Amino acid sequence: MSRNETVDVPMLIVYQGSLAGTRWPVTGERFTIGRGADCDLVLLERQISRYHASIERVADGYILRDLGSKNGTFVNQEQVGSQPYHLQDGDEISLALAVKIGFVAGEATVPLEDRPATAARLQVDWEARQVQFGRRVLDPPLSPAQFALFALLGQSGGRVVTRQEIIEAVWPDALGGVTDQAIDALVYRLRERLAELDPDHTYVVTVRGHGFRFQSVGDSSRSQSG
Repeated sequence: MSRNETVDVPMLIVYQGSLAGTRWPVTGERFTIGRGADCDLVLLERQISRYHASIERVADGYILRDLGSKNGTFVNQEQVGSQPYHLQDGDEISLALAVKIGFVAGEATVPLEDRPATAARLQVDWEARQVQFGRRVLDPPLSPAQFALFALLGQSGGRVVTRQEIIEAVWPDALGGVTDQAIDALVYRLRERLAELDPDHTYVVTVRGHGFRFQSVGDSSRSQSG
């Protein structure tokens, strides 16, 4: 028998979509929902706009606002237009008719099961050489050369990796010289493959005159992409 808990902040419960079964506390003055990696709730469905909707705290509760989404935001099957909707406990939010979310108001009682999930992030199984974003796995997997570069960058702790280090990691047995063009082509292809999972973030950035570095989500202050 499930235990119950009383939430002191509103909660979103996803019950249709790739994140079905997860719960998200609505914290702060503004909670954003969309495919963008910097959203508070990141959804993977392609029908979802980058910045699809937001929930904002107002004096008498919370309002849901559509952020000009391509495929619409609905509450209890009624589309939210240019005017925000004042949320009530038990409302059903539907995004692009692809994701359904229940709104639980603060101080309401909900089943105590799984804790709120964190936003989707790039995940790596180094032993299996598998890369995934949320629940989506990169398929086909990275080539041996792509994965060697990805491992070098991803395990560098954010420091700049030189072209010579890349040559030694990816082409350790190369008899002739490895050209800058070959390195650039490999970097370009790795970016393309990672963009298949997360098109809204550049993980491999160029630091001009020095090399390349891995940029995690939320770490963009030092990047000089090229």
